[in-house]
Amino acid sequence: MNMFDLTGRVAVVTGGNGGIGLGIAQALALSGCNVSIWGRNAEKNKAALATMAGSPGKVESRVCDVTSPASVNEAMKATLDVFGRVDGCFANAGIGGGGRRAFIERTEEEWRAMFATNLDGVFHAFQVAARHMTERANNGDKFGRLVATSSLASLFGTARNEHYAATKASLNALCRALGVELARYGVTANAILPGWIKSDMTARIMADDKFVGAVMPRIPMRRFGEPGDFGGIAVYLMSKASSYHTADCFVIDGGYTAF
Repeated sequence: MNMFDLTGRVAVVTGGNGGIGLGIAQALALSGCNVSIWGRNAEKNKAALATMAGSPGKVESRVCDVTSPASVNEAMKATLDVFGRVDGCFANAGIGGGGRRAFIERTEEEWRAMFATNLDGVFHAFQVAARHMTERANNGDKFGRLVATSSLASLFGTARNEHYAATKASLNALCRALGVELARYGVTANAILPGWIKSDMTARIMADDKFVGAVMPRIPMRRFGEPGDFGGIAVYLMSKASSYHTADCFVIDGGYTAF
């Protein structure tokens, strides 16, 4: 038996139409998992699905704004109508802080917008997924995976990005709490903490030679991460192999934090 075979499983990936989320979705689909991508941009969703054409797992997409409980509930209902179940929820949708404004100049609007997407959005997605998973567990089908995309910013001081860091540290605590609360239902909860990864969110700063010159020597792998680097951990967390692994924070950073 291949413990990493995800045939018959179903996963939702919020923000799965690009970057780390797309890398996760692609790996899951290649392992036989049926995948529903939830993203705000219909065209990006469509393009993401095209990259997974021919994968063993079936793929679909939903236009969804995770800051809206109604939008999340609608997306979950539609996904269940298609696949009949949801076994995993990868809460990956998020926005970056940019590091352009000092804390004492932070506006209430910026603070609330950051939390609305990066923390509230995960709450909305996890809650509707956990409700479905616990209902299945009460009917004898104990299996569920909750995975949040956090950040190294949750561990280190990040100047001019305190609002972003605060949301990500909250995700780590959320996953630990849910890992304890939902274990009796066969549901695990874990966080993934990416290091410096190439994506639309980091494109501007990674084009800065000064930044690259300062950061690259601190990465033992001597390269920035790619979305595909998150496929393996996603498949592991979605599989039976991780059934006893919960309430953890997985650092995927090329050795950055160890050096």
